[in-house]
Amino acid sequence: MLRLTLIKIIHTIIWMFFNVVFFYMVYAVIINKIDKYVWIGIALFSLEVIVLLVFKNNCPLTIIARKYSNSTKENFDIYLPNWLAKNNKVIYTAFLIIFICGLIYRIF
Repeated sequence: MLRLTLIKIIHTIIWMFFNVVFFYMVYAVIINKIDKYVWIGIALFSLEVIVLLVFKNNCPLTIIARKYSNSTKENFDIYLPNWLAKNNKVIYTAFLIIFICGLIYRIF
Protein backbone atom coordinates (compact mmCIF):
# COMPACT_ATOMS: atom_id res chain seq x y z
CA MET A 1 0.00 0.00 0.00
CA LEU A 2 2.86 2.37 0.77
CA ARG A 3 4.34 1.82 -2.70
CA LEU A 4 1.02 2.58 -4.39
CA THR A 5 0.67 5.75 -2.32
CA LEU A 6 4.18 6.82 -3.34
CA ILE A 7 3.40 6.15 -7.00
CA LYS A 8 0.16 8.16 -6.71
CA ILE A 9 2.02 11.08 -5.14
CA ILE A 10 4.74 11.04 -7.83
CA HIS A 11 2.17 10.67 -10.61
CA THR A 12 0.12 13.57 -9.25
CA ILE A 13 3.19 15.81 -8.93
CA ILE A 14 4.16 15.06 -12.54
CA TRP A 15 0.58 15.79 -13.65
CA MET A 16 0.64 19.12 -11.79
CA PHE A 17 4.03 19.97 -13.31
CA PHE A 18 2.67 19.43 -16.81
CA ASN A 19 -0.31 21.65 -15.96
CA VAL A 20 2.00 24.47 -14.88
CA VAL A 21 4.02 24.06 -18.08
CA PHE A 22 0.87 23.99 -20.20
CA PHE A 23 -0.68 27.06 -18.59
CA TYR A 24 2.58 28.97 -19.04
CA MET A 25 2.59 28.05 -22.72
CA VAL A 26 -1.02 29.21 -23.12
CA TYR A 27 -0.27 32.43 -21.24
CA ALA A 28 2.76 33.06 -23.46
CA VAL A 29 0.66 32.64 -26.59
CA ILE A 30 -2.10 34.90 -25.24
CA ILE A 31 0.33 37.73 -24.46
CA ASN A 32 2.36 36.97 -27.61
CA LYS A 33 5.58 36.23 -25.77
CA ILE A 34 6.84 33.12 -27.53
CA ASP A 35 10.13 32.50 -25.76
CA LYS A 36 12.48 29.59 -25.19
CA TYR A 37 10.31 28.30 -22.34
CA VAL A 38 7.42 27.77 -24.73
CA TRP A 39 9.68 25.64 -26.92
CA ILE A 40 10.97 23.75 -23.89
CA GLY A 41 7.35 23.10 -22.92
CA ILE A 42 6.58 21.83 -26.41
CA ALA A 43 9.61 19.53 -26.17
CA LEU A 44 8.39 18.21 -22.80
CA PHE A 45 4.91 17.53 -24.15
CA SER A 46 6.42 15.89 -27.24
CA LEU A 47 8.47 13.64 -24.96
CA GLU A 48 5.29 12.79 -23.03
CA VAL A 49 3.54 11.83 -26.28
CA ILE A 50 6.48 9.62 -27.28
CA VAL A 51 6.43 7.90 -23.87
CA LEU A 52 2.69 7.27 -24.19
CA LEU A 53 3.15 5.87 -27.70
CA VAL A 54 5.99 3.59 -26.60
CA PHE A 55 3.90 2.28 -23.71
CA LYS A 56 0.78 1.77 -25.86
CA ASN A 57 -1.12 4.81 -24.55
CA ASN A 58 -0.30 4.03 -20.90
CA CYS A 59 1.79 6.03 -18.51
CA PRO A 60 4.70 3.94 -17.19
CA LEU A 61 3.65 4.87 -13.65
CA THR A 62 0.22 3.35 -14.31
CA ILE A 63 1.88 0.13 -15.41
CA ILE A 64 4.00 0.05 -12.25
CA ALA A 65 1.01 0.94 -10.03
CA ARG A 66 -0.99 -1.91 -11.53
CA LYS A 67 1.35 -4.32 -9.69
CA TYR A 68 0.05 -2.95 -6.39
CA SER A 69 -3.66 -2.64 -7.12
CA ASN A 70 -6.42 -4.52 -8.88
CA SER A 71 -8.77 -1.53 -8.76
CA THR A 72 -10.86 -0.89 -11.86
CA LYS A 73 -11.12 2.84 -11.16
CA GLU A 74 -9.44 5.20 -13.59
CA ASN A 75 -7.80 7.13 -10.76
CA PHE A 76 -6.30 4.19 -8.86
CA ASP A 77 -2.80 5.48 -9.67
CA ILE A 78 -3.19 9.25 -9.28
CA TYR A 79 -4.88 11.73 -6.94
CA LEU A 80 -7.43 13.09 -9.41
CA PRO A 81 -11.20 12.82 -9.56
CA ASN A 82 -12.19 9.68 -11.43
CA TRP A 83 -13.88 11.61 -14.27
CA LEU A 84 -10.70 13.65 -14.86
CA ALA A 85 -8.42 10.63 -14.74
CA LYS A 86 -10.72 8.89 -17.22
CA ASN A 87 -10.83 11.81 -19.66
CA ASN A 88 -7.39 13.31 -19.06
CA LYS A 89 -5.86 12.41 -22.44
CA VAL A 90 -8.89 13.58 -24.41
CA ILE A 91 -9.13 16.88 -22.52
CA TYR A 92 -5.45 17.72 -22.83
CA THR A 93 -5.25 16.63 -26.46
CA ALA A 94 -8.05 19.09 -27.26
CA PHE A 95 -6.32 21.84 -25.25
CA LEU A 96 -3.00 21.14 -26.97
CA ILE A 97 -4.61 21.35 -30.42
CA ILE A 98 -6.14 24.72 -29.51
CA PHE A 99 -2.77 25.86 -28.12
CA ILE A 100 -0.93 24.79 -31.27
CA CYS A 101 -3.44 26.69 -33.43
CA GLY A 102 -2.89 29.79 -31.31
CA LEU A 103 0.88 29.35 -31.48
CA ILE A 104 0.80 29.03 -35.27
CA TYR A 105 -1.39 32.14 -35.46
CA ARG A 106 1.08 34.11 -33.30
CA ILE A 107 4.11 32.93 -35.24
CA PHE A 108 2.67 33.72 -38.66
